[in-house]
Amino acid sequence: QVQLVESGGGLVQPGESLTLSCAASGSDLSRYVTSWYRQVAGKQRDLVASVGTSGRTNYGDYVKGRFTIARDAAKTTVYLRMNSLKPEDTAVYYCNAKHFLSNNQYWGQGTQVTVSS
Repeated sequence: QVQLVESGGGLVQPGESLTLSCAASGSDLSRYVTSWYRQVAGKQRDLVASVGTSGRTNYGDYVKGRFTIARDAAKTTVYLRMNSLKPEDTAVYYCNAKHFLSNNQYWGQGTQVTVSS
């Protein structure tokens, strides 16, 4: 069982930066593909970025070059650095951990990011 807690969301202006954190407890994330998703009310939850067990990263087309996903050395926290934020990045951001063998997955409670002038 993995518990995930996101933090770092807030209100920023277009062009500014924000870093989200996803802290894991119950297990480290070395055997999990860890991802950030985002969701706007009434729409599906979309993949933003993911980092695999080997450290390989993957990004949604709409954030490539602006967002960076990273995992700390202890593999207990995953970060999402968001640069050059746009109003269309406004959403609730969720952390997800999916075990690479069993496919059991866990979600955090989400953190709101609002980009507005």
